[in-house]
Amino acid sequence: MTIQSLDRQTAFTTADGSTIRSILDRTNAPVAHQSLAEARLPAGGATQRHYHRLAEEIYFILEGAGLMEIDGETQAVRPGDGILIPPGAWHQIVADADGTGLRFLCCCAPPYSHEDTYFA
Repeated sequence: MTIQSLDRQTAFTTADGSTIRSILDRTNAPVAHQSLAEARLPAGGATQRHYHRLAEEIYFILEGAGLMEIDGETQAVRPGDGILIPPGAWHQIVADADGTGLRFLCCCAPPYSHEDTYFA
């Protein structure tokens, strides 16, 4: 059985600029096909627009509000929203400037890697 506690994970900055704490991935568990992380953006913060060739991502908004852009389509997001980001889709998430920032879960399959993150 593998159980990892979020509060025991060290935060780091991903290639796109978000701060994440990996909950389960190849670095801390015998994970083969996916990864799960908590991501944070400060108020007014944004990830750098990017895509992943291999990874399908799902974001689940826990706290805060912002705008999600996928392949040129933008929509407001808030707690309780699940967002599907297909492989190859350009995307960016921006936290509202007047809020407390965004906190969301990010599931990637296959597991997240810096090498699968591409920029313009």
